[in-house]
Amino acid sequence: MQVERTDVGDRRSEIRNMIKTYTDLEVYTRAQKLYPKVVEFARAFPKDARRLQDQLCRSANSVHANIAEGYGRSSAEFKMYLTRSLGSCNETRSHITDAVNANFCDKTTAEFLLREYEAESKQLFRLRERWK
Repeated sequence: MQVERTDVGDRRSEIRNMIKTYTDLEVYTRAQKLYPKVVEFARAFPKDARRLQDQLCRSANSVHANIAEGYGRSSAEFKMYLTRSLGSCNETRSHITDAVNANFCDKTTAEFLLREYEAESKQLFRLRERWK
């Protein structure tokens, strides 16, 4: 019995054909679920940290918003939006670190969010590299 070898490119096409909209992308749903957690986290900042609070919430929102905006465009454009999303993910991590360093927040929650956004960054990077 001979097993037919499936080409990696065929599997990519097969997976891409199963994705009907950006909401089918795990990287999108993960970022969207993280956003309310970031908003709740940022609400605890002191009043004099409103600017950091705003920047953090905007960058966290931008992670999934860029995926949504870029999906359905050409592959090259979608990759560009994934790059923007990755940048927003890194910006979010930076803002969380700033909040920790300034003692504005709960460190346990910050560590959780940093781990989650690190995983999100890796997932975005892999998707961008593999998208045709």
